[in-house]
Amino acid sequence: MRRRTLLAAAGLAAPTSLLLGVESALADLPAPSGSSVPLDVRLARARALFDTGRYGDLLKALPDLLATAHARIRERADIDYARLSACYSLTAQVLVKIGRYDQARLTADRAGLYADLSGSPLVSAAAARELAIVLRHQNQADTAQRLVLRAASVVEATGLHTQAQAAAYAQLLCTTSYTAARAGNRDEALSMIEDAARAARDLPAVPPAGRLFAITPASVQLYQVGVHWALGDAGAAIRTGGQLRPEQFTTAERKGRLHTDMARAWWQWGKPEPTAQSLLAAFRVTPAEVRDRPSMRAIVEELNRSHAQAAGVRELRRLVLAAAPRAGAG
Repeated sequence: MRRRTLLAAAGLAAPTSLLLGVESALADLPAPSGSSVPLDVRLARARALFDTGRYGDLLKALPDLLATAHARIRERADIDYARLSACYSLTAQVLVKIGRYDQARLTADRAGLYADLSGSPLVSAAAARELAIVLRHQNQADTAQRLVLRAASVVEATGLHTQAQAAAYAQLLCTTSYTAARAGNRDEALSMIEDAARAARDLPAVPPAGRLFAITPASVQLYQVGVHWALGDAGAAIRTGGQLRPEQFTTAERKGRLHTDMARAWWQWGKPEPTAQSLLAAFRVTPAEVRDRPSMRAIVEELNRSHAQAAGVRELRRLVLAAAPRAGAG
């Protein structure tokens, strides 16, 4: 009962049963359902649920996806290890979104294990990035930095001859830049994000379908917004974000992230009304980006306590704080 109460207090849109279903699968995998849908198709559909902010639906799908991917590695093929690693990386991503960092640490560790077995430096880089993000949330920024920089060195050693390799390198630099910013390392953060922009400058504005690292020049600029507000420079964050448009991003998750990063910057600057408007814009794109992320709910709660009469706050309270939990975030 205490576990259920704590989960409900987190205000998640996804029912407690879905979170407990994933936790149970991590301890004891269920038998695969035997679905006739190819695993690659199911994994792509699961990624689409993440990209559209349907975190509850994704949590529901994950136990059988993991069970099916595990069943496939009996043949010990590199590609099957890579698929299983990708499934665990996706699990870590959604658990980070909803603030379940201990479970995300476990899944990110497993992603790294199976990535190493796959023999692919890009799959290993993806897993290392997910683990570094979890470590950052667990206040282990130095370890996170070492992990990502080591992964970036491995990718750089490929020679960056392909766009996929360049995209992986740029993404890792973005991650380490943001991690450095959250740790207050200004020079390192700004240097790394400039390097990331150079690495991504020849990447297409729309990444090819299925690319492991779907980063674009606009994505790097969005990371710059996060780097600036993490360094306490709200003005630079708002100027940088003001140059971006939601249409530059192909997924609802990234469109929503633009609005939530701008909300963070406006909030840091002490501007409640544009903060509320940015959060409302994020909610219209993907409700889960505001409703399910603990950091965003915290801003909404503080707006409601301290600026209840500011434009947009009443609507946020109705949409985010007064909404009853339901299945299928998004």
